[in-house]
Amino acid sequence: MERRWFSSYPEGIERNVDVEIQETTVVDFLEDTIKASPDHRAIVFENESYTYKEFGQIVRRVASSLQDQGVKKGTRVALMMNNSPDYVFSYFAILYAGGVVVQNNPMYKERELGYQLTDSGSELLIIEKSLLDGLEGISDIVSKIIVARADDHPKYDTLKKLINLGSEDFEPVAIKPKEDLAVLQYTGGTTGVSKGAKLTHYNLAANVIQTDEFVGLQTEKQKEKLLNVLPLFHVYGMTVSMNYCIYLQSTLYLVERFEPNSILELLHNEKITMLPGTPTIYVAVNSAKNIEQYDLSAIHTCLSGSAPLPTAVRDRFCELTGANLLDAYGLTEASPVTHCNPITGESKPGSIGIPIYGTDCKIVDLEEGLTECKPNEPGELIVKGAQVMEGYYKRDDETEEALRDGWLYTGDVAYMDEDGYCFIVSRKKDVIIASGYNIYPREIEEVLYEHPNVTEVVVCGIPDAYRGETVKAFIVKEDASKDTEEDFIAYSKERLAKFKIPSQIEFREELPKSKVGKILRRVLIEEETSV
Repeated sequence: MERRWFSSYPEGIERNVDVEIQETTVVDFLEDTIKASPDHRAIVFENESYTYKEFGQIVRRVASSLQDQGVKKGTRVALMMNNSPDYVFSYFAILYAGGVVVQNNPMYKERELGYQLTDSGSELLIIEKSLLDGLEGISDIVSKIIVARADDHPKYDTLKKLINLGSEDFEPVAIKPKEDLAVLQYTGGTTGVSKGAKLTHYNLAANVIQTDEFVGLQTEKQKEKLLNVLPLFHVYGMTVSMNYCIYLQSTLYLVERFEPNSILELLHNEKITMLPGTPTIYVAVNSAKNIEQYDLSAIHTCLSGSAPLPTAVRDRFCELTGANLLDAYGLTEASPVTHCNPITGESKPGSIGIPIYGTDCKIVDLEEGLTECKPNEPGELIVKGAQVMEGYYKRDDETEEALRDGWLYTGDVAYMDEDGYCFIVSRKKDVIIASGYNIYPREIEEVLYEHPNVTEVVVCGIPDAYRGETVKAFIVKEDASKDTEEDFIAYSKERLAKFKIPSQIEFREELPKSKVGKILRRVLIEEETSV
């Protein structure tokens, strides 16, 4: 099999898909950094700052307390927090104690959170205090709730209490990197029901090493200042921001939410060197008023993921900063990074780049997925590498469908050009990607079908200049004289996370269907995109 992309690899990167990546863990990354740079700033958040020595002490205290609470090797511990030091402390404490981190979106409602807690078998939940309202029923699912970002709580123990009661003498539990799970990272399935991708300690560590080998040509250990505006519960923020920064023994600047003016102030005042993000973030920076007042010249490396990066956005950002802004590609099942445009050499407009270090790739026919396509011929993108998940938790059928002979079938239709650069054409799955969030139409449809005045409904992603895509619902009503667009949006707000709520509702007398009665979602998408 010809690996055409090797000719485009930056100088010094081994041209071999079968490289042996060190068998290690992200816990080892942190331990190595604590030993090498104990007094180096690890985390900066608002008015808080922690050195790596302090970071390690807190993690050990929380880990020892978690073990006192019954956490042992393999115990599922769910996290539900916005970006904060407490999130980072909890994540690593769970891993130190041998537990498995179960990631949850802090925007989830009780129905969504309850499903993932039950499906994962989570025994404990560490949750931000501000998120507890409306989640009263969760206490019936997990054996213990621990409240983060709080000094005290009338009903539950706090993370602060665990820190105070824990012991710094704690030693991390022995881990077999290729065998032991580190994270259950939930993603959507073909049925629209989320499922947990089983990511081992080796998967996570390997993807950090792969990313650094490919894009880290300008990085220096103990020298970087990485500003994280990505949600850490998302696999992209977890790997490319948090774990990568710790691997670099550098400083992680955390923000709870993206606010352009505050971000620009941080970039300017702190001389930030790395800014992983999404196209939406770079658009906001480019469009900021008085942008010329800010010195952004310290930034040298930025990865853009979760949605296609428009060429004009990339060019303008690079002009403003002098940085390398690289369009990349990944998916939850691959921890997530598999492709990226090279930091030196050609960066092709519209391309997700080439397979990164230690990653193999093919484009195969859409029917059976066995025959390799010719250059520029669309087919399904499949990948192989140390970052690829072990499988889906309790989903053997879907695991067999996604993982075949060591290859991960991504569900994305793409083509590879003569130089080995890949271009995404469309998605086999009808996932909507809005501001980097994966949204599954079936889930929204099921909620809307519960409305008494809905006869039929189909949900689609339609183009949006800011979010990339946004959610639109087409509804056939039982009684056309009742319920407005605003009524359905209000109904959705009570039952869905904010990012899943349809921004547009269109009422129709009937929906396009095939001869066998299947609603033709694609016809509606084509109508929207042709306008």
